[in-house]
Amino acid sequence: MVSRVLLLATKDTIAYAHRDGRPVVLSGADLLALLPQEQLVADVTVEDVTAEPSWDMSPATMLALARRVRSAILDEGFDGVVVTHGTDTIEETAFLTDLLAGPAASRGGIVFTGAMRRPDELSPDGPRNLASAIAAATDPRLRQMGTVVCVNDELHASRWVTKVDATGVAAFSSAPFPAIGRVVAGRVETLGTAPPRPPEPLGEPESDVALIKTYPGIDATLLTAVVDAGARGVVLEGTGMANVPVSLFTAISDLTEWGIPVVIASRCRTRDVPLQEVRSGTDGLAAGVGAIGAGGLAAAKARIALMVALGAGDAEGARQWFSKL
Repeated sequence: MVSRVLLLATKDTIAYAHRDGRPVVLSGADLLALLPQEQLVADVTVEDVTAEPSWDMSPATMLALARRVRSAILDEGFDGVVVTHGTDTIEETAFLTDLLAGPAASRGGIVFTGAMRRPDELSPDGPRNLASAIAAATDPRLRQMGTVVCVNDELHASRWVTKVDATGVAAFSSAPFPAIGRVVAGRVETLGTAPPRPPEPLGEPESDVALIKTYPGIDATLLTAVVDAGARGVVLEGTGMANVPVSLFTAISDLTEWGIPVVIASRCRTRDVPLQEVRSGTDGLAAGVGAIGAGGLAAAKARIALMVALGAGDAEGARQWFSKL
């Protein structure tokens, strides 16, 4: 039986081109038509999605994509879903989709892909990425691996993948973790173990979470300012093993008392070390005033996770959900 795959096309670089000197945007069907028919290993249904460019994509659009992926597998029985997405924020939308996928992750393949070159550029990478993504979405090896990003024939876990190059086709890395697989001749070869499945979401995610990059001399009023502007949670990007200036501790304590969770991540790609277990720097102290460790997540991913954690309804529920991530 031929596998059924839903293709959600959000445009962006993979679809931007020029014809007769005029800019055009290719539809999902147009993208599919670029692939040799003999390389299509599935019955593909196309849906074009109205979306902002990925560098300006709203949380509402990200949430709508995540929900559509889940419903396509659980309610409509698709064997897999492929989402074409701009590369600037593909890692965030893919991770949000993973956090909200629930049982859909075990029933079908969920694959995000995009392109670094437009279709009309020399050696465009989009058609190959799309063909590989469709093949991966139908492969049983992808079940239980969660949402992946398929680029340059590599499969990266959404929890770990990061865009590290804004110009080349080898633009993504999961370091310090390996890519979990690759697509060779239309089949998935596994290369590593996927991250553990996240806990089930407990309610509707909260879209208003602020991300602040810390620096020496940072003014603590930045934290209270974003909360005054409506933020329900705050992620701080610290240094090293998630160190943040001591000048922020009083503000972290105050926000925690007000029911605003504060998560501390690191600008370094590092392994998961609980804040309270670190004995150098300020990490243990930050935990003592109420901060939550990011669990090794990059700051942008920690923001996505906190959005979902806040679906628990209150700060303590968010803390408990985050501890299981």
